[in-house]
Amino acid sequence: MSESHGLDDPEIVEEELDILIIGGGMAACGAAFEITRWAEGTGLRIKLVDKAALSRSGAVAMGLSAINTYVGENDPADYVRYVRNDLMGIVREDLVYDVGRHVDDSVHNFEEWGLPIWKQPGDEGKPLRDGGKPVRSGHWQIMINGESYKWIVAEAAKKSLGQDRIQERVFIVRLVTDKNDPTRVAGAAGFSVREHKVYIYRFKCCLLVCGGAVNVFRPRSVGEGTGRAWYPVWNAGSTYAMAAECGAELTMMENRFVPARFKDGYGPVGAWFLLFKAKVANGMGEDYNAIHGAELKDTKRFGKYGQGVPGTCLRNHLMLNEMKEGRGPIIMDTATAMKTFAEKMTPKEVKHLEAEAWEDFLDMTISQCGIWAGENIEPDKTPSEIMPTEPYLLGSHAGCAGIWVSGPTDLPGTPKEWNWGYNRMSTVKGLFSAGDGVGASGHKFSSGSFTEGRIAAKAMVKFAIDNKGWKPEMERTRDELVAEIYRPVKTFVQYKDYTTAIDINPHYITPKMLQFRLQKIMDEYVAGVATFYQTNAKMLEMAEKKLVMLREDSLKMRAKDLHELLRAWENYHRILTAEAHMRHIQFRQETRYPGYYYRTDHNYIDDENWKCFVNSRYDRNTGSWELKKVAHKHLIKD
Repeated sequence: MSESHGLDDPEIVEEELDILIIGGGMAACGAAFEITRWAEGTGLRIKLVDKAALSRSGAVAMGLSAINTYVGENDPADYVRYVRNDLMGIVREDLVYDVGRHVDDSVHNFEEWGLPIWKQPGDEGKPLRDGGKPVRSGHWQIMINGESYKWIVAEAAKKSLGQDRIQERVFIVRLVTDKNDPTRVAGAAGFSVREHKVYIYRFKCCLLVCGGAVNVFRPRSVGEGTGRAWYPVWNAGSTYAMAAECGAELTMMENRFVPARFKDGYGPVGAWFLLFKAKVANGMGEDYNAIHGAELKDTKRFGKYGQGVPGTCLRNHLMLNEMKEGRGPIIMDTATAMKTFAEKMTPKEVKHLEAEAWEDFLDMTISQCGIWAGENIEPDKTPSEIMPTEPYLLGSHAGCAGIWVSGPTDLPGTPKEWNWGYNRMSTVKGLFSAGDGVGASGHKFSSGSFTEGRIAAKAMVKFAIDNKGWKPEMERTRDELVAEIYRPVKTFVQYKDYTTAIDINPHYITPKMLQFRLQKIMDEYVAGVATFYQTNAKMLEMAEKKLVMLREDSLKMRAKDLHELLRAWENYHRILTAEAHMRHIQFRQETRYPGYYYRTDHNYIDDENWKCFVNSRYDRNTGSWELKKVAHKHLIKD
């Protein structure tokens, strides 16, 4: 450990571990809770490192009004069918089933730790574990009072792992492979976002769970609304970028989620649709689903996927069609839904219902309440506009972008190439993931991400024990890592006096301006809101050139303080994630997710040629990508 000498000369802290958990969201908390059970008595050195604070880190940080994955009286096989249908037929069914068969135990734990879960009349006070029946807003969703959801779960993780093994406010930005085996991860490096310190960890294995990717595309909210998004803005694609640079195989990075949300406030519509049974209409007051829904039966364009219950992307498609054909805006009739519900209620019950409707937003999207208040809208009296958002990249919600991982070994019919020894380990030895990080298996949501963290934790302990005699040797030196991590700071110190205006300088670019450039490229060329989510081969070719140049220019980012150093590295991760997304869409010559994006030069679902996984590898040394098809297989019958 050395003395700190100034802005561009950080103190260096080095530590040798057996297992490192990178991240602080639900998957990380699941791992922290579970890992001590299997590591007890082994002497394994375990640590969790998070760039934020565990109690308010991750997608659940602002709260939730529902747990979206609870199997209960249902069959895990039906859960697989639901996920498969919503993600247009292509999922790793082994991974999805694995979550479905284990998720309920996690939800039962949440309730025992203090999370209030709504119960049906007569079952109030009866725990789920003892047969209490929850209030369901949908087939797989249960209602909760979840403003303190993450706080409750984080407390359990802290108590299990121990505060002395948790390092907060340290942003891991780089994984390092082993000097003697480039197919193996050996360490990680990052920096404190509060002090001028660089942290270097060596380990036998790690869990990479830093969430999905937000602010890759230009958001709909601009001006005073800049920074508002549906998914957490601190999700910078770090999981995907660090895994890719380490050599891990990615899968389904062409997939994105474009949620339909209340316009400008990003407020959730799920409870209104599922619990309150609200209807949507076009600008003329027409039920466009009834009038134009038959379009989804076109098998030449949509295959078999519009025949039954349409997936989320297809419902988006109908909404976008209304707007493109001049029949917008899209309105949700919240007022009629509330009135219909209230007809069979006492005045006291009506007041309780109104309170619950508001709490749906106060639990998880307070900004929506602000929008309504600012526009004099009372949702129980006035309908509200809904709109698809900008795209997000994730693997735990209604999307399936992420890392290609090894699955369970006990499911009949699973291809042998879907397992290579340790559950949820990537193609890089010792590199595990869960939650948003695991690809081809969406609809885990909060409970499933926590559960997947638990699954990975058990496998990591086994891996660490099996490799107890192995000693990591990182292929990059301490000085190389420090120089790379603090490059933006050194760039600023070197050139800051060249101009009198600190933000205008020919030798560097501010992280904020670089992020604007990335968002503009993705929005205009890679199927963002500017083109109604449309792109084609020529537009993607333009995007490729611009993203490669932007990756080169990212080395010129400056950091005048630790906050900008954080933003600089988040942007670097976003650029690599964006490029993976673009190259996967470029490779897959069909429109697999109409309503999320359209390849207008291949504007149809092509099951004959493209009902497969698309996997990729990135070569950090050359900056090149290699993409391939991987065969898909049904394990659960239709």
